[in-house]
Amino acid sequence: MGQTLSDEARPPSKEEITSHLAEKFARKCFEPLELYSFKDNFKSLADTVQNVRYLKEDTIARFLELPDILAVSPIVFHMLSYIGAFPFLQDAPVILGFEQMIMVVAIMTERYSKILVKGATNRRKLLFKSLAVYDRKMSEIEKQQNGATSAPNPHSNSHAPGFAVDEAGDELDDEADDDELVLAALDSLDINDAFKTGDSHAATTHGAMIPADNFRKLIMLLLLVSPLDAQENLSSYANRVTGSELEDLRSTAENILSAFINVEKSPGITYAKFNNVLPSNFPFLFDGFNPLFEHFLFSKNLDLSKRKDGVPKVITPAVVRPPLLQDKAQILNLSVLSQLSFFISGNELFRRLRLLYSGSEAGFSMGSFETKVFNWRAPTILLVSGTRMSESPSKGGSEGTFNDSLPPKRFPNGSPPDRDRVVFGALVKQPWRHTHKECFGGEDMLLFQLAPTHDVFPASAINRDYVAFAKAPIVNPGINFGCPHPKSASRHESLRHLGPVSLVVDSSFEFGVFTHDYASRGGAFATSNSRKFNFQERFQVDEIEVWGCGGDEEARIQRERWEWEAREAEARRRVNLGTGDIAADRAILEMAGLIGANRSGGSMA
Repeated sequence: MGQTLSDEARPPSKEEITSHLAEKFARKCFEPLELYSFKDNFKSLADTVQNVRYLKEDTIARFLELPDILAVSPIVFHMLSYIGAFPFLQDAPVILGFEQMIMVVAIMTERYSKILVKGATNRRKLLFKSLAVYDRKMSEIEKQQNGATSAPNPHSNSHAPGFAVDEAGDELDDEADDDELVLAALDSLDINDAFKTGDSHAATTHGAMIPADNFRKLIMLLLLVSPLDAQENLSSYANRVTGSELEDLRSTAENILSAFINVEKSPGITYAKFNNVLPSNFPFLFDGFNPLFEHFLFSKNLDLSKRKDGVPKVITPAVVRPPLLQDKAQILNLSVLSQLSFFISGNELFRRLRLLYSGSEAGFSMGSFETKVFNWRAPTILLVSGTRMSESPSKGGSEGTFNDSLPPKRFPNGSPPDRDRVVFGALVKQPWRHTHKECFGGEDMLLFQLAPTHDVFPASAINRDYVAFAKAPIVNPGINFGCPHPKSASRHESLRHLGPVSLVVDSSFEFGVFTHDYASRGGAFATSNSRKFNFQERFQVDEIEVWGCGGDEEARIQRERWEWEAREAEARRRVNLGTGDIAADRAILEMAGLIGANRSGGSMA
């Protein structure tokens, strides 16, 4: 009897826990048809050695259609070999067998959140660990650059012996390093406390870094897969990894990487930086992994074209989908569109953006902007690109006039002098309008920079100086984000009032200035999470674009509005005025239906 009680009290082994968790993931995270497809895919892909079935790196790369030119396959396989060890991450890397791949697919597609509610937000740390390396030399370099002098922590536990420990406090609240995701997994199985700290000897984030080159390659892959659908092959985007498209992918990845690290000064990305930058600047960075790894849940061998009675089903012809980006432009290309999807939901972007205004096509003027943009009744994205102005601007001319309208420059540039092309933008959720006395916009707006460094400045509630579209006779007219509304009073107030975090484009659309006064703690827009210093960029505008977020219905409403205004303009043109009698002219306009009945028709006086 004593032996029986002892057996009953025996805690489950790691293998049993892994098997139970994999079974629970498979049963509750996958639909029966998806699980059938997963089993079929694994069976057809797996190699067998000594009765062990597993997936190799090149097999996974081929199945997911990872482009060879990105050289990202080893990085992805390193990630999966780590995540496959879940929840016992100290055992990583592991052979990717059937149960391990269930863990991988459930976590990479975020299906696990159906079960592990408590740890649903903690995938970020797991992804960091799966990408990080523990290298003494890299860590020592980082310590020297940060001026860290602290000694290694004798209580630190690592599966990689001898790696250096970062400066105390650098890794946020990571001392125990018990992942919420791991604890939630063990809780879901009602495992006793013996295993609830079982991962404390796993690789911690102390001294860990993601090598810059590895992360650059991964970003290029994430840019490529961001618009992917679960049943869409990555090979359909093959044109994006050749020629100029590949160069766009590389340059965009470099802009994104610079938000995490200065590649000239640091060899890798620490968890503190990763954890600080990701939530605000890239909340959707890894969303492209969801459809990519859902490919394991669709089997090509599954024939759904026949019914059980053997009668072929009628297959509806595939609907031809519109392109990811329906209009050609100078600023917004497919790589920049993917970059936007890292902090704006892709549902608002891919196949839904329409070019409303382009300065190079419609003319660089506020009048052209108004004609093209004001009738769009859905959110818009404004993009402005430019070339940084010299530190010694020319006197006189339009450049001198613009500089004279600004306060003296107190802050340095925000990026190195060799990267002088800048791109800024704003997501505006409200329809555009004239602002005569106060700004418009709301707390759902975003101000952002895309090049040469990626940064996002969300709206705050400190004040409501979100957007101003002000024409003359306002002093210093133009388009302003984050600035107090321009005054229409005395002309002696010639200097523009620049907000703490603000973007200004002058009324001629020739020049712009972006200001980031970090010490001020922000105004209508919050300060940067990645660049905690003051900077200002003064630039000559090369292009301005406004993109409408919406589908056919928004386009139809805009088109009807344009047609109505065209009819109104034609009707006004045909009215024969000039009698010299204001009352008679007004009567003619009322008969034509152009004034009266809530129509002003403009001033007759």
